[in-house]
Amino acid sequence: MTASSASSAVSIIIPARFQSTRYPGKPLAPIRGATGVAKPLIQRSYEAACAVAGAGSVHVATDDSQVAAAAGAFGASVIMTPESCANGTERVAAALAGLPDITEILINFQGDALLTPPAFVDALIAHMTAHPECPVSTVAVRCTPTAYQHLLADQAAGRSGGTTVVVDALGRALYFSKRVIPFIAPGSHAEIDCPVLMHLGLYAYRRPALRAYQAAAPSPAEGHEGLEQLRFLHHGVPMTVITCDPPGWDVIELNNPTDMAPIEAILAARDMI
Repeated sequence: MTASSASSAVSIIIPARFQSTRYPGKPLAPIRGATGVAKPLIQRSYEAACAVAGAGSVHVATDDSQVAAAAGAFGASVIMTPESCANGTERVAAALAGLPDITEILINFQGDALLTPPAFVDALIAHMTAHPECPVSTVAVRCTPTAYQHLLADQAAGRSGGTTVVVDALGRALYFSKRVIPFIAPGSHAEIDCPVLMHLGLYAYRRPALRAYQAAAPSPAEGHEGLEQLRFLHHGVPMTVITCDPPGWDVIELNNPTDMAPIEAILAARDMI
């Protein structure tokens, strides 16, 4: 397979739902860059996804006409998906109908993860290409001390500020949680040299894995945690976790309105318009 045909076999899907429980209207939330110009979240996420070298196409998958109109206004390809999709993985699976048969690898690029480095996505694509037996892979980074404290502050306030993951010796996910895992004793050196892996909600799937996900029943832990990826683990589908070095900025997702200020500060520091 040539480099060109390999990239055409990879599509990035950005699932976007307007009626977010924690942050209604989140995809259209205006976010200011270094110049003070505001762009909707979905546009910033789309622009970040378009910077990925190894993907042949980028699409916004939504069930909402407002999100579709906003995405179309800045030139995005939009795939309409059913309102019944319970999470981003189901929405990516639903988007299969709007993609060419050549598409073998689908990337779920979270619509609230505008700070995701394109190199992380390329690392996922490289892993899936080199390991055709891998059904699903995802990305995590070791928490910086500031990111770790951000997670702890959200947890103490009863907010879900991010997801953490614990892996086995082969780099496969053991469990994901919106709690900070593993537990670190306050004041220990591990708070500085932090072993906590922050999951970024970035996934690569093969078509059969998505079809199996659609057919599988949701798991109890998935319901309790509100984490779609736990359905794979519950049904015995291995998930490889690619651990990447922190990129030089905290990869904060827009999960809550309180995340807006630190995200805009990072955009300003990186001189991103």
